Amino acid sequence: MRIIFDEKNKVFLLHTENTTYGLAVVDDRYVEHLYYGARIEDTDIRYLLREDEAPFTPSVNKRETGAFLDCAPMEYPETGMGDYRESAFCVRSMAGYRASELAYEGYEIEDGKPELRGLPATWGSPEDCMTLKVFLRDSLLGIKVTLLYSIFRGLDAVVRSVLVENEGSEPFYLEKVLSACVDMDDRGFEVLGLFGSWARERHIQRMPLGYGRQNIASVKGESSHQEHPFLALVTPETTQESGEVYAMNFVYSGNFIAQVEKSQFNSVRMLMGIHPEGFTWKLEPGEQFTAPEVVMVYSGQGLGNMTRTFHDLYREHLIRSPYLHEKRPILINNWEATYFDFDEKKLLEIAKDASELGIEMLVMDDGWFGKRSLDDSSLGDWYVNEEKIRGGLHTLVENVKKLGMKFGIWIEPEMISPESELYRKHPDWAIQIPGRDITQSRAQYVLDFSRDEVVDGVYEMIAEVLRSADISYVKWDMNRQLATLGSCALPPDRQGELFHRYMLGVYRMQERLITDFPHLLLENCSGGGARFDAGMLYYSPQIWCSDDTDAIERLAIQEGTALIYPVSAMGAHVSVCPNHTVGRTTPFETRGDVALLGTFGYELDITKLSEEEKEQVKSQVENYHKYNDLIREGDYYRLASAAENRYYDSWMIVEKDKSRALLFCVHVLAEANAKSRFLRLSGLDPEKRYLVEGKAYTGRTLMHAGLRIPAVFGDFKSRLIEIKEAPLL
Repeated sequence: MRIIFDEKNKVFLLHTENTTYGLAVVDDRYVEHLYYGARIEDTDIRYLLREDEAPFTPSVNKRETGAFLDCAPMEYPETGMGDYRESAFCVRSMAGYRASELAYEGYEIEDGKPELRGLPATWGSPEDCMTLKVFLRDSLLGIKVTLLYSIFRGLDAVVRSVLVENEGSEPFYLEKVLSACVDMDDRGFEVLGLFGSWARERHIQRMPLGYGRQNIASVKGESSHQEHPFLALVTPETTQESGEVYAMNFVYSGNFIAQVEKSQFNSVRMLMGIHPEGFTWKLEPGEQFTAPEVVMVYSGQGLGNMTRTFHDLYREHLIRSPYLHEKRPILINNWEATYFDFDEKKLLEIAKDASELGIEMLVMDDGWFGKRSLDDSSLGDWYVNEEKIRGGLHTLVENVKKLGMKFGIWIEPEMISPESELYRKHPDWAIQIPGRDITQSRAQYVLDFSRDEVVDGVYEMIAEVLRSADISYVKWDMNRQLATLGSCALPPDRQGELFHRYMLGVYRMQERLITDFPHLLLENCSGGGARFDAGMLYYSPQIWCSDDTDAIERLAIQEGTALIYPVSAMGAHVSVCPNHTVGRTTPFETRGDVALLGTFGYELDITKLSEEEKEQVKSQVENYHKYNDLIREGDYYRLASAAENRYYDSWMIVEKDKSRALLFCVHVLAEANAKSRFLRLSGLDPEKRYLVEGKAYTGRTLMHAGLRIPAVFGDFKSRLIEIKEAPLL
């Protein structure tokens, strides 16, 4: 880990363990991207900028600045001066002009990493990370822009953000402040992203990169079910083990854009940041705007190496929860068991049976508050419905604790029902445009979390509930997107700030929640997986992966999620069959094996299980306790994808010291007249000997020759295979 500046060549190099990120100052004015890839040591590499080729730099070509700007690999490209590719920065002056010229002014290199005030962000001590600050200035408008780059010891990641300060005498309007841009030559890249919909989130899609612009984006007020704040460029031959990968992931939970553009000169511009649609920010003199950060990862050893870099970075430098390195309690949620039809008696019946099988926490889902018996009322009325929970919440929780279990609760703080006491009292607290009907979704409106009084008012109601009983866990849900965008508290020229201010309010409330209740296990959720992103992981160590709990659909969802995020963050449960979302019936064992990859729990009425199924619950609970330390802390390797081959799915988790591994195999569809399959393992020490089902093999044999997996009769069957280092003879 090292950051250097070569004064003679005007070159910055950021060295991680195995990669180098380089930028250079041109004509003492422009900051250009120089290099990103495998680690190099030379600093005399300005030849990569092609400065001796037409159109030449402005100091040489005195008559043609526009052609230079339209092809130079700009580190932070702007709007309005002649670069016609997608910009990263656009400002509108009070006179109405959209143009800026950010000239290089200087730099600082410091140990550690500054906080991004009000935003989720990676963190680190002065011993384990370093930061480069590059200062740019537009003297006409009084704009100071600071480009931030942080690197971490032992991790091949570069984390970027941008600070914008108004040092002038009058306001200006920010219309675009993206967080990262990389310009480089095309190498036949393909674009890899994560796409889907409700109940089928984050499916991996790979497509050729053509001329023009391809983007992945959300303007829904959340990172969304449909598209994900992740973008990777991969060389055509890239697999799990080989090929080059350039990846970006946004540490933010609201509107985003991730875009790649191939230009007329076969250069590629890759950008990521807050989506400019619907965004403006008025920056008064003396004020500062902070852009959320982007995590960039380069891998020269395929997608698997990229994945493990993201996992380690997020476990070591993003997630802060005290539960990060702890077993999470095995929970049972009553939602698919009862929906709204429950009372304290039914909950205690579930808790009693669950406790006898080793389940450790009961979570009471939607329907416990206000007058809520369907999803058409009472959001915002955060007090216990004692007609349903007779004796009150404290009594229920104490009775659950007597069974040896912890207690959790579901909330949806960001929403308000038109049919609620809170809406009747504060109709202006809903996001709305005067004179227009508010767009309803699920019979609910969205609260204006850009306003401190709204955040504080809702928080105090929920905090009072949490103080009233011994509650160990909160599931924070968000079940609709934002629409009819308007705030009763913002002036006309600041309405474009609502999306981002809303997100800052969500972050502010979650920060307050985990500060005031430091031992609370917070799980984020958004109609399932619509806000499974790095921003949310800063506040909660786990996120509900999808409302679709079908084990077979979960294979693709969890594969896409684990491409970036630690498996310990994936909320995954065993549910009843036929599955409530797709109607599929899968073996109970398979449901348990697939859920074991995540946080693990149950989403069913356990009182209705057969004796055989209850015995399988005991076995699954035993497996959780046996393997969770390995699954939570180990390295993830993807071996096969049913999304690609249709027939089988496989992955493994390997202990950091290579002493132990757990292999997961799911046979999705049976094949007629099929032979056994040789599955090549990954991540083992080639020189160690390992015991696999009573036989010893070297890691080299298991990785190159493979392990024989017998053909299976029937669909949807799974196997867990433990692999242990063999004792020395």
